[in-house]
Amino acid sequence: MSDIQISQNEADKLLKEKKYRMDELNHVFPESGGNLNIPLKTKDHKEDFMLDIRRGRIELKKNTFQARVRKEIVLARLDLGGPPHRNPDGEEIVCPHLHLYREGYGDKWAYALTNYFTNPSDIWLTLEEFMNYCNIIEKPNILRK
Repeated sequence: MSDIQISQNEADKLLKEKKYRMDELNHVFPESGGNLNIPLKTKDHKEDFMLDIRRGRIELKKNTFQARVRKEIVLARLDLGGPPHRNPDGEEIVCPHLHLYREGYGDKWAYALTNYFTNPSDIWLTLEEFMNYCNIIEKPNILRK
């Protein structure tokens, strides 16, 4: 978690902000154990975001999709195929789950998936749905390997 704190209102606005790819590059979806960090921006270039994709090294179903702003602030993180998460109040949330920024806690709170994510076992569909959830309007070119 970042030491940088923003208000809940600002975090909610940033998550809803329309995001666009910064280039026409073809990004290759990472192999087992790999990472991919794709820069995004607002149309007016006032905010920079990052879409992170991480793959598990041993557990092949373990994937993480993450949207960050200002380099360190995690707005949303979707964990797939990993262990359960224990929230600060002690509640355990099974995986897959969605972490959302919460003022004073950063990304330490996870929530059970809603019906928004229709088939978490389909990695490509779930990545597409995560990008939609994060309001990535002009999606980066991500190639399957």
